[in-house]
Amino acid sequence: MFVLPLKKLKSFFSRLFWKKKIIRLGFYGPPNAGKTTLANKISMDWTGEPVGTVSEVPHETRSVQKKEHVVVRTNGRKIEMNLLDMPGISTKIDYHEFEDFGMDKTESQKRAKEATKGVIEAIKWLEHVDTALVVMDSTEDPYTQVNITIIGNLEARDIPVIIIANKIDLKNANPDAIREAFPQHPVVEVSGLRGDHIETLYRVIAEHSR
Repeated sequence: MFVLPLKKLKSFFSRLFWKKKIIRLGFYGPPNAGKTTLANKISMDWTGEPVGTVSEVPHETRSVQKKEHVVVRTNGRKIEMNLLDMPGISTKIDYHEFEDFGMDKTESQKRAKEATKGVIEAIKWLEHVDTALVVMDSTEDPYTQVNITIIGNLEARDIPVIIIANKIDLKNANPDAIREAFPQHPVVEVSGLRGDHIETLYRVIAEHSR
């Protein structure tokens, strides 16, 4: 009698019943990569409500923002998701960075402290994520310590990763650089601001989530 190994058996039942499951979709990436803008686009498409506030100031999102029971229909399939917009991941947070945006020292130090707590919270939430969108600014060098650290943590936990080459609406966008840096994961080019290729993203989420 042929018996499936336990790991393969779990994977089989996961695929069999996945449609009944709510996918906890985590948005990870460095500050100002466009995580909240993309999360807002998805949420607005299907619920008419945003997830959070967008700002040019780094670390605008300093705690996990949620939008639950977002039902997406794509390619004849229905996916129910909880969107988890994470604080931006940084290896170093300096309060002087916020002074450059007109904040005084006290306010800058407070924001830096909140941002640091947000990074810790985002890492802790890895235990509650089913699939991760790693959002990168396609106008910047993708091969950074932050991006490598995020993807390494996700891979170590066997969490499916979809890399988002965001901001393709900008003239100097180079999504191919992201593909070359991380060829082991699917890369979807989007503009979270304009919604370019958002339908492609929905299909990829459906194909790679579990």
